[in-house]
Amino acid sequence: MTRVAIIGAGIVGATAAFYLSQEEGVEVTVYDYGVGQASKAAAGIISPWFSRRRNKAWYRLARLGADFYPRLMEDLAQAHRPSQAYEQTGVLVLKKKEEYLDEVMERALAKKPDSPLMGELEFWTQEQVQQRFPGLTGFDRAFWASGGARVDGGVLVEDLLQAAGLEPIRKEVKLSWSQDQILIDGQLYDKILLTTGAWLGQILEPLGYQIDVRPQKGQILDYQLELETDDYPVVMPEGEADLIPFKNGKLSLGASHENDKGFDLKEEPQILQELVEQMRPYYPAIDRYQATGVRVGIRAYTSDYSPFFGPLPDQAHVWTVSGLGSTGLTIGPLLGRELALGILGKTGDLDPADYPVSQYVTR
Repeated sequence: MTRVAIIGAGIVGATAAFYLSQEEGVEVTVYDYGVGQASKAAAGIISPWFSRRRNKAWYRLARLGADFYPRLMEDLAQAHRPSQAYEQTGVLVLKKKEEYLDEVMERALAKKPDSPLMGELEFWTQEQVQQRFPGLTGFDRAFWASGGARVDGGVLVEDLLQAAGLEPIRKEVKLSWSQDQILIDGQLYDKILLTTGAWLGQILEPLGYQIDVRPQKGQILDYQLELETDDYPVVMPEGEADLIPFKNGKLSLGASHENDKGFDLKEEPQILQELVEQMRPYYPAIDRYQATGVRVGIRAYTSDYSPFFGPLPDQAHVWTVSGLGSTGLTIGPLLGRELALGILGKTGDLDPADYPVSQYVTR
């Protein structure tokens, strides 16, 4: 029996737990303190193809992360836990200068041969947009990609854990040394997986490690509309404020990107109002609704904005991952599966050498 402990039950940890639980001879224990988790506070947009980032390793990870979602949904269904957390309802991209939409189309067409999941690519008039998302305004045309998707991070995490048959142990654990082995609360495990996001430094620094990971606060507003939003697409204007509609009238607006707040999880009315003001020119109806809730989470970034995953350089039985940033829900499930495969001694679709832990975690 191989005993595996996972610290952190966000999207990466939950996915890894799900895939490890499907293996015979593997016993999985999940720990999660339950504070500030980015996944549960996230309403994700799965649409990485239009990014202007030139980091090829990052884009490959993001592209494969998007491609992985249909397989993840199929695997959950085969495990008798079908999920509706992920749905391809399309994405609309809006620009203040609409000639910039031509650049978006150009980038998308260049990437489509490797990314057929992005689906149909078109320019839509305001009239066409109104048919799919009534009330949007402030533009003459929009860029449309039918393969864009939405994902509810909190729902997906719960579905993965239930499919794994696991309930996280809600406690703050401590790592310690026993000769050259790392223990969790004094217990020895065959394999340890640290999926603690921005908190990776807090858990490893007491052991003498230096961690290149910083926290970024994100806030999201939730609304309940008296509208049939089941088929509404995601809306991505310029700026931080996006609209992510879900079924049964649920609508999310966000998210903020706050680099100077540390691990502060308080709601901030000023920041939330700024999100509303950014969206108002495109969706004036937002002023008619009262927010039903606010979600606050902490993302993890490295100094060069690149994620990393793999075993610790000096501890082959301890694996980790961090630095996912605002693409956590896009790349998290794929990384969770890659980590599960690595722990099992199997090869995945990514080369960990392209995302080296040693560049961000040192003794």
